[in-house]
Amino acid sequence: MYKIPRQSYTAEFKQEAVRQVESEGKPQAQVARELGIAEQTLANWRKAHKAGKLTGGTGKPITPEQMKLSRLRAENARLRMELEILGKATAYFAKKSQ
Repeated sequence: MYKIPRQSYTAEFKQEAVRQVESEGKPQAQVARELGIAEQTLANWRKAHKAGKLTGGTGKPITPEQMKLSRLRAENARLRMELEILGKATAYFAKKSQ
């Protein structure tokens, strides 16, 4: 499966993601999908936020285009996995019906 390259995020991006979960009450999985990050990454950010240790990465701001690209890559990986599962199911049922 396709591996997403390691990315660094600004403190503002992390804080916004944590805020969406904690203040707005959105489910963690939904926020992670929308932002194109792993759910465990968001969980780690929430834990760091509670401990008062949430900081940014390299300090380079992430542009909206980079955020969109990250979301699209995550969606692409999910769709490829779904397509693979459907292909295997189709082959299984085609074999079974013969």
